[in-house]
Amino acid sequence: MKKIFYLGYYNLPDSGTNFVLAAVNKMNYICEAVEKAGYSTEIVSASGAVEKKFCKSKKVKLTDKTTLKLFSSLPRLNRIVSFINRVTLNTKLFLYMVKNTNKDSTVMVYHSLGYMSLVKRLKKLKGFKLIIEAEEIYGDVIGDEKTSQKEYDFFKIADGFIFPTELLSEKVNTEKKPEVIIYGTYHIEKEMPKLFFDGKIHCVYAGTFDPRKGGAIASAESALFLDENYHVHILGFGNEKEKAEMLDIIDNISKKSKADITYDGLLSGKEYIKFIQSCDIGLSTQNPNAKFNDTSFPSKILSYMANGLRVVSVRIPVVEESGIGKCVYYYDEQTPENIAKAIKSIDFSEEYDSRKTIGVLDKAFICDLKTMLKGLE
Repeated sequence: MKKIFYLGYYNLPDSGTNFVLAAVNKMNYICEAVEKAGYSTEIVSASGAVEKKFCKSKKVKLTDKTTLKLFSSLPRLNRIVSFINRVTLNTKLFLYMVKNTNKDSTVMVYHSLGYMSLVKRLKKLKGFKLIIEAEEIYGDVIGDEKTSQKEYDFFKIADGFIFPTELLSEKVNTEKKPEVIIYGTYHIEKEMPKLFFDGKIHCVYAGTFDPRKGGAIASAESALFLDENYHVHILGFGNEKEKAEMLDIIDNISKKSKADITYDGLLSGKEYIKFIQSCDIGLSTQNPNAKFNDTSFPSKILSYMANGLRVVSVRIPVVEESGIGKCVYYYDEQTPENIAKAIKSIDFSEEYDSRKTIGVLDKAFICDLKTMLKGLE
């Protein structure tokens, strides 16, 4: 069985090194798909320590066909040590890949600014087949055109791609190289017991409080235009200032709104799934004018659908033109009143099976991934 190398900042939650849940969840799903396509995977990670303790080098068996290679990492003490650690980790990863790959190898890379120059050198030296998993153009997110151009230059060396949207494919893959599209993880969550039995329609926003994305505030303010038959839940995260401001907004709205509105914390795992499944409508209310909307797919939409919820979203091309576009309820202007109108337009007597849609996407992705991997051999 051929092994696929998979580079990314991956780690285990209790390892003391950098752990980004969304990236790890996506990589786990990709590894499962690779396994179902008939290959094994070795994740190679240069993730550094985030605590003041030394982390040992190790190789961990995640599943029967997926292993994780981690390198020793210095404690995170100060900027100088962190810089030395980053250089050392990248050097270890480089040497490991030089030793373990050849021109017949296939290497997938979870796109990161930190890996670009390293992967360029490895590709030139070893000549392996390179698949870039491009989640977004990071330069677009931070508003840095020079960074965006470096990313586009990096993409040119790829032999294949994994994209989150058709629009990003159109921007990047102008040479029509092999590619697959995956909007997010296609895990179908099993049904769990409900938490709410009050007869109300429960709406939930789950995500960041970052005001640049604007989703949490927009969802909260929609409660002002809903009646007593609705309950708006806000789940999410932000820095201390963002969280304090969000709590103030919710408190002020609750004093004026007929609908209930609550902040229900930052949930994860089974606790998150059980809460989400107890709701009826998932809200994806990010700022429609943000540049990143051209290239990144709102992952929360798939999370809602995987748990059986109907979804209300701002009308943006990456969603509307996607494979799940016809399953979503849209609003056009980013105002609380329009969001509320979309919420109230949902007819719960209409047939709806979002889990079935996710299942179809899952099978199609595995098939497309297998075709691409075979074609690159």
